[in-house]
Amino acid sequence: MNIQDFYSGHEFFAHTYLGAHLEGEGATFRTFAPAADGIVVLWWPLGDDGEPSCDEPRTVEMHRVEDGNFYEASIPGASEGDLYQFRIYHGGRYLDHADPYGYGTELRPGHRSVIRDLGGYQWGDTQWMGERTSRTNAPLNIYELHLGSWRKRGGAEEASDDPADWYSYEEIADPLVEYLATMGFDAVEFLPLAEHPLDASWGYQPTGFFSPTSRYGTARQLMGLVDRLHATGIAAILDFVPVHFAVDSFGLANYDGTALYEYPNDAVGVSEWGSHNFMHSRGEVRSFLQSSANYWLGAYHFDGLRMDAISRIIYWQGDEARGVNGNAVDFLRVMNSGVHALDPGCMLIAEDSTNYDGVTRPVEQGGLGFDYKWDMGWMHDTLEFFQTGPEWRPQNYHKLSFSMMYYYNERYLLPLSHDEVVHGKATVAQKMWGDYGLKFPQARALYLYMAAHPGKKLNFMGSEVAQLREWDERRQQDWFLTTYPVHDAFRRYCRDLNALYLAHPALWEGDYDRDGFRWLQVDDPEHVVYAIERSTVGGADGEGGPEPERIAFVFNLSDQAHEGYELPVPDAASAEVLIDTAWDCYGGTIARGDERATLEDGTLTADLPPFCGMALLLSPQEG
Repeated sequence: MNIQDFYSGHEFFAHTYLGAHLEGEGATFRTFAPAADGIVVLWWPLGDDGEPSCDEPRTVEMHRVEDGNFYEASIPGASEGDLYQFRIYHGGRYLDHADPYGYGTELRPGHRSVIRDLGGYQWGDTQWMGERTSRTNAPLNIYELHLGSWRKRGGAEEASDDPADWYSYEEIADPLVEYLATMGFDAVEFLPLAEHPLDASWGYQPTGFFSPTSRYGTARQLMGLVDRLHATGIAAILDFVPVHFAVDSFGLANYDGTALYEYPNDAVGVSEWGSHNFMHSRGEVRSFLQSSANYWLGAYHFDGLRMDAISRIIYWQGDEARGVNGNAVDFLRVMNSGVHALDPGCMLIAEDSTNYDGVTRPVEQGGLGFDYKWDMGWMHDTLEFFQTGPEWRPQNYHKLSFSMMYYYNERYLLPLSHDEVVHGKATVAQKMWGDYGLKFPQARALYLYMAAHPGKKLNFMGSEVAQLREWDERRQQDWFLTTYPVHDAFRRYCRDLNALYLAHPALWEGDYDRDGFRWLQVDDPEHVVYAIERSTVGGADGEGGPEPERIAFVFNLSDQAHEGYELPVPDAASAEVLIDTAWDCYGGTIARGDERATLEDGTLTADLPPFCGMALLLSPQEG
């Protein structure tokens, strides 16, 4: 670690110096605490049974090093798995803190740090890491997952806080990889895995920014999970929280007796969630967060970071009326530039609901340097439209198409995330207008519209089986629903739709190219019919190159059938139905193979049942 870079906010490897590091026959401990009057390491060595060998910790005094703002101690005999924390004295008092740079933490409600050796794991993903890209012109179909509630041991459906019900990183690897591959997801996004004291925070109020949560095992087990994903061609993305941290006294709060990581003023120092906001104007804080981001991507080979609540960094307290937080915006630019340089091919994804310009523009062009931005406007407008009764949809017709008015301003990712299935909002399937039977055809049409719309995709676990119970982190997903034919048919539909998406370059190659998208119908509010064409960009090269792949999507989102609906499809000779939301194998009423669409003389004629959608592969006219 370069001390000057640490202070100026340009360090990305602070974790290689600070924290606990095994060296020779012991370990060296270092921490940054400029206002401390003194610091002692409290150390609990492990016995042969894997438990602390003493109730009371051994104490080792730390001494000042470097410029006097850092403390260090070496402890012969300290080894992997030992517990420790720092007792920090200030103003005649002391508090015991976990190590801000600790590589491990004991299981909650314990909070002591654990010595971890990150070396020794033999990675098998060298080719993957050398070839990965941010996937701008490639498919990206993300399965968002909370590790502790995807599945639980024994398949118990009841709520439980018992750690014995959680699968470990190692145990979950094979079933998770098999499920993702079968269902057609090529990436998984884990809700935060950094250590956090409260299960109900889902990891969004962390205390251990370098510590994989011990709920699911050890650091090496997490490495093994990521390695297993890569071996199957599945990218691993991690939710990362650079905005705020938990207020627990053993964490970062008043770490050296002063507001070292947070603002000293509660007006900007306390978030809407009651947590502490990071003070991004401090170089030491920037280096801490940048090193954490680089650590997860480097040490654990994660392929991307989805950064939470970026609006709270861009604007003071996330409020545009309070103005841009210039220092925090500068922090984002430095961090994103540095991470991209150190971790080639990684994806940086902003969860940002603001209209701030240039979130996905390169830093050298004045942007923030993210690869993708969540399209929150698309998400809200789309779900609100499908919640609207059919009698009101003509008046709200353009709500569904509005996203394309601004879409090319950024590189957008379409999210139907965990935030949309909690806190009384209802699940995605439950949001659909109407009674139980009417929700399924509309949900099928919604997901086909999502596939047709440009932009990478993200869906939260459970949505693929049309779960109707809101997500609860204490319960596993309602997998029993697949014993009901209508839910199993919905799962089959989602699987086939995902396979269709991955197989057809027209659905992702031109995501951010205007030539890859056009409306075929966006002016029929009376019938509430829409039609979209997606195509690969470039087309024939004049020297025998391939014709562009063209796929048309037609939707009837009204509650009325439209027979013989005609739609001009220029320069197309014929159309092959690729998928139809009304097929009986998916819970609809039309037999697969009983085609209801023909294309002649550049006009598509189709019978459109209520709440339906279909995708058709177009073949070009000869000559």
